[in-house]
Amino acid sequence: MLRFEHLIQINDPLVPLLTPLTREQIWRGLFIRAHQPTEFVMGLESCVIEDETVQADQTVLKRVLDFGPFQVRDEVTLTPMRQVTILAAATEMWPRSEATVRIEEPEPGVLFLRFIYELDLQEGHSELDETVVGLRKQAYIAADMDTVQRIRELAESGKLLH
Repeated sequence: MLRFEHLIQINDPLVPLLTPLTREQIWRGLFIRAHQPTEFVMGLESCVIEDETVQADQTVLKRVLDFGPFQVRDEVTLTPMRQVTILAAATEMWPRSEATVRIEEPEPGVLFLRFIYELDLQEGHSELDETVVGLRKQAYIAADMDTVQRIRELAESGKLLH
């Protein structure tokens, strides 16, 4: 099992050039990312939402992500204004993996996104060498920083309004 997590600070009073985002804007950005992942994920050719179940406290999407040479089926659980969890079942090409993005607000207006990754390593892959693990972690951080940048772009363009 590989587990990795990191934080990205969204609003920083010490960096006035960074336009502050509200929890609502961040949530809308994460919601769009779940429904339209091709806007956020490099190499993703298409996404088909096969099922969407809306309940009072959460929404669950069943998706098929097409990366060209392979497809990934996943289930996305959206807990409004709090977090998004993506669970991908294991296949021959892909280990079972879980990714969670949680909105954290330790003080009013001080917002962070916590990214948590868990990857079940299959037989024969239990000993990923440290270089591969390091590269994977760097890729996660880069993708997450891209996500935050994309949410900022959507906010600045007015697309995160109701």
